[in-house]
Amino acid sequence: MGTIRFQHLQKTFEEKENPQQAKKMAAYMKHHFDFYGIQTPERRLIYKSLIAEDKKAKIMDWQLLDLAWNSPKRELHYFVCDYLKAMQSRLNYDHVPQLLTYASTNQWWDSIDHFDRILGKIADARIPQLMLDLSVSDDMWMRRIAIDHQLGEKEKTNTQLLETIILNNLGSKEFFINKAIGWSLRDYSKVNPDWVTAFITKNQKLLAPLSIREASKYL
Repeated sequence: MGTIRFQHLQKTFEEKENPQQAKKMAAYMKHHFDFYGIQTPERRLIYKSLIAEDKKAKIMDWQLLDLAWNSPKRELHYFVCDYLKAMQSRLNYDHVPQLLTYASTNQWWDSIDHFDRILGKIADARIPQLMLDLSVSDDMWMRRIAIDHQLGEKEKTNTQLLETIILNNLGSKEFFINKAIGWSLRDYSKVNPDWVTAFITKNQKLLAPLSIREASKYL
């Protein structure tokens, strides 16, 4: 089933291909990926009914997702991310290995910033330890997932976990790590500015200027 559905999805994307826009999108993503040149609103309309169909049937078409993720076209990777987010309530810890397989390939900030929430929202007591493990990974993008996996949690944020993960990544020279640290602190500052202010003050010598600048936006 997944193969036929993928072929149909791929054909629809090809019919709507915009070479000129594809060049612009590829350039924006530093030429890491090939694009069809389809903008987000139109792209999501293409597979809106497909996702709705699977949600209603309470199924997950992993074969379709695998085929889409292994495509060289970035819009098909975005489809996988949108599909997984739509099916968030059906994801459990047994799916973590497959999700990490996706997150460890075709890596760039745009897909990673989907997987941090997808993994972070899985309701399982083992997720915090998983994130601690990822926070010391040799893979920078896995560490970014760990740092930002609690974005949007507001009062539910586990501050001890947030602090430990950030401390595990202080001193990094990686732009995407320091940006993520700043974002995670900035997001939590919306509900607990005192905690974030105290954290910045305590760790000011180790935090990158970029992290402090991002974290202080709402303080």
